[in-house]
Amino acid sequence: MTAPTSSPSEPLPVALIGYGLAGSVFHAPLVDATPGLRLDTVVTRDEERRARARAEFAGVRCADTPEDVFARASEYGLVVIASPNKTHVPLARAALEAGLPVVVDKPVAGTAAEARELASLAERRELLLSVFQNRRWDNDFRTLAKLVETGALGDVYRFESRFERWRPQLKGGWRESGDPAEFGGLLYDLGSHVVDQALALFGPVTRVYAESDVRRPGAATDDDTFLALTHASGTRSHLWVSATTAQLGPRFRVLGSQAGYVKYGLDPQEAALRSGERPGDGRPWGTEPTELFGRLGAGESPLTGGGEPVPTEPGDYPAFYAAIAAALREGAPNPVTARQAAAALDVIEAARRSAAEGVTVEVAR
Repeated sequence: MTAPTSSPSEPLPVALIGYGLAGSVFHAPLVDATPGLRLDTVVTRDEERRARARAEFAGVRCADTPEDVFARASEYGLVVIASPNKTHVPLARAALEAGLPVVVDKPVAGTAAEARELASLAERRELLLSVFQNRRWDNDFRTLAKLVETGALGDVYRFESRFERWRPQLKGGWRESGDPAEFGGLLYDLGSHVVDQALALFGPVTRVYAESDVRRPGAATDDDTFLALTHASGTRSHLWVSATTAQLGPRFRVLGSQAGYVKYGLDPQEAALRSGERPGDGRPWGTEPTELFGRLGAGESPLTGGGEPVPTEPGDYPAFYAAIAAALREGAPNPVTARQAAAALDVIEAARRSAAEGVTVEVAR
C-alpha cells in the first residue's frame, strides 16, 4: 500500500474532494498538520469556499471536478473524499480505478455490500482504502479503551453511548433529506460513530434491536434513534443518537463486574477545529479541564460524589492522518479499513430493518 507519487523526502500531495463541513473543518486542517502530507488541491466549484481554502492554506490549488483530479492522478499521493454521502461510492471507485489511495469520510457507503465491493477493488489494485472514523480518537473513547484494556472495569456487561443534541429546528441540507439515495438521518450520520466505537471495543454483533423516529415537524428522516446490540462476547451495547434531547445524558455509562465509568460532555476537538484552532499551533490539543473528567467506581452515582475521577486522555484526531501517512510511506497498518466499516454497516442495516418491522434482527457472521 505504497503511495504512487512523491520522493521519500517530499510530502505526499493530497487532493480533497469537497469543502463543506467535513472538508473544511476536519480534513483540510488535519491533513495540513500532518508531517509527510501536503494539502495540494481542493475540489469545489463554490467561489466562496475556494476563497476560504486559498486564504487558509497557502499555495493550495482548486479544481472544478473530481475528474480533473483523476485525470492528473500521477500528481497525487492520496485522495480524500469529503463530499455528500451519495457520492462516496462512485468517487471512491473512480479514484481507485485511477490508481489513487483513498480516504473516505464516514459512512463509506449506503450498504455493507457496497463497502465490501470497494474493499475488494482496493485489494485487487493494492491500494489503501481507509474510512475516516475520527471518533476512535476522541478523548473519552481513548480513556474508556484504556480502562477496558487494563481490566479496570472487570467484565463489561453494558456499554451505554450517547450522541445527543438539542436541535428542535431543522437545519436543512442533504443530511436531513428523506431521499434514500442520500442515506441521510442520524442512524447513518452519528450512528456510524457510536456503532463503530462499540465494535472497536467489544467486537462482532450477533443481534440488533432498534427504535427510530422522526420527531421534528417537517423532518424527512430519523432524528431520534436507539439501538440495542448484543455482542458475541456477551456485552450489550445501548446506543442513542438524537437531535431532540432536551436534557443530555452521559456521553458514556459503562457497567462492568468490578466498576463502572461515567463520562459527561463531548470531546473538545471538533469545537476547537470549528473555532479555527489547529493541531500543532503551540496550544494543548484535545485536552479538557479536570471538572469534566469521568468517574470510575461502584455503588454510588458520580453525581453525588461516587467514584474517583479518571484523567481524560488527550483527544488525538491528528493520529488518523499520521497513521495514513505511515501506511502509505512505510506499509504500516491501515487505521480504519473498509471491511471494518462494512461490519458497522451490517449493524446499521439491521437496525433499519428492526426499526421498520419491530423485530430483533440476527446479524450474519
